[in-house]
Amino acid sequence: MGGDRPERPERPLDEHTERTREQWDRMSAGYDRGAGAERWIIGDTRARLCGQARGRTLEVAVGTGRNLAFYPDDVELTAVDLSPGMLSKARAEAARLGRRVGLGEGDAQNLPFPDGSFDTVVCTLALCSIPDQAAGLAEMYRVLRPGGGLLIVDHIEYTRAPVRWIERRRGRRRAAGPRRRPMDVAVEQGFVVDRHDRLALGFFDRVAAHRPE
Repeated sequence: MGGDRPERPERPLDEHTERTREQWDRMSAGYDRGAGAERWIIGDTRARLCGQARGRTLEVAVGTGRNLAFYPDDVELTAVDLSPGMLSKARAEAARLGRRVGLGEGDAQNLPFPDGSFDTVVCTLALCSIPDQAAGLAEMYRVLRPGGGLLIVDHIEYTRAPVRWIERRRGRRRAAGPRRRPMDVAVEQGFVVDRHDRLALGFFDRVAAHRPE
């Protein structure tokens, strides 16, 4: 997956990450049944983000491959997912589309690629399920070349009751506490935001950012 550069060694999954993988494996068979509702909520966001990808591109948490149809033809695409079940669906979708893509298992918190391997990193509706969001975004920063682009869309941090209370309760079971606003975490990891759109009454952030030169 990493081209002619040596890949980083894998490390064992921690308890939270292993549980996340098992959860997504269980969900993989019926995951695409929610595609219609998703399009109603975030519209053409997948197409907008993926259409901005350039050069060597990594998709983190490819899921069932919903984004594969939207990348420009000249993108050199690599994609990882924690769940073997999701990857099986993504492989079938890539074959259906005739899309060349390097697919493999990978933990967003410990990506199996050397520093500066990619020109673009894409992550759609997946940061919310990464046990440690900061670690995931730090890894995306690491594998981007200086000047490379980050394209993400995800839920924002919930700030109103009762959802805030639910998130806090869930956060006590997460490796790194309650889910936070992805854009804020990205900025903390060093990214510079180029464009930010709020979607679905402000419950989703769509962000284009870059790693500084």
